[in-house]
Amino acid sequence: MTTFNDTLLRAARGEQVTHTPVWYMRQAGRSQPEYRKIKEKYSLEQITHEPELCAYVTRLPVENYNVDAAILYKDIVTPLPGIGVDVKIKAGVGPVISNPIRTVQDVHNLGDLSPEDDVPFVLKTIKLLTTEQLNVPLIGFAGAPFTLASYMIEGGPSKSYNKTKAFMVSEPEAWFTLMDKLADMIIVYIKAQVKAGAKAIQIFDSWVGALNVEDYRIFIKPIMTRIFSELRETGVPLITFGVGASHLAMEWHDLPVDVVGLDWRLSIEEARAKGMTKPLQGNLDPSFLIADWAEIEKRAKVIIEQGVAQPGHIFNIGHGVFPEVNPDTLKRLTTFIHEYSKELIAAKSN
Repeated sequence: MTTFNDTLLRAARGEQVTHTPVWYMRQAGRSQPEYRKIKEKYSLEQITHEPELCAYVTRLPVENYNVDAAILYKDIVTPLPGIGVDVKIKAGVGPVISNPIRTVQDVHNLGDLSPEDDVPFVLKTIKLLTTEQLNVPLIGFAGAPFTLASYMIEGGPSKSYNKTKAFMVSEPEAWFTLMDKLADMIIVYIKAQVKAGAKAIQIFDSWVGALNVEDYRIFIKPIMTRIFSELRETGVPLITFGVGASHLAMEWHDLPVDVVGLDWRLSIEEARAKGMTKPLQGNLDPSFLIADWAEIEKRAKVIIEQGVAQPGHIFNIGHGVFPEVNPDTLKRLTTFIHEYSKELIAAKSN
């Protein structure tokens, strides 16, 4: 049996490692030719509901790129039907919800998630991967309350989150009831993923950067504190991440999380200078993945050098892999990250 590679777990806990671990958001699918072939026959929803197929898509990047973790292939809205949200993933659009939240009664009408009954396919996929197929940690995940609420209130993706933010400040009773409802769902959902075998967890608050610091502290931070406090009981590393939210990075650092994920707008060096002592994840701009290799290598070097300055760095990109990225680039980048960081860490220890 192949030795289990726990480098990511050790880095997430701030322990010494021999190389910088790496995984890429949206590494499963998107640019992989094997995935594109599958997508000719199956929708995202169909793939996630077929554990064997979903496990194959999830483990592909580990086999193709030699990354240090797998990220479960599914969507952040996957658990929402279980609480009564009528959501469909529309190609080229994203999640579309036909019964958006408008009143406090709409919130009260939402049910409770029973993972074993509502998302058994997710749990079966995790068990397949972690008991039979992976020699690296599987990262489970969920969307955070603000991001999920934005879909539920807007009725789908948004660029401005106008309805969401207006609802938040004008209907505070309904807002906090919704936050609690979603927190309950996230906690039970994540605990079920860990029980099934997930070894680390990332909570995606993808769109919370739309808020300023004051509103985050009032309307979001208390519920995130509750979620992460309860998830600490699982004993697995907890990662938080959002896009365009560098102004909230210190707020995240205050949360009971193990790792703060950064996008490309805030460098590791700047984050450390602000007083961030926890392990960090990030943070190459994904746009550069289609640049010349010399430029990719130059940018990666800076991130690796800043990351190894103290224990606790996981290399990632600042958002997800997009379809135009050549899979060979990700494989080459992974090899470079491993080799260059190994050299730097070895030199530091001598």
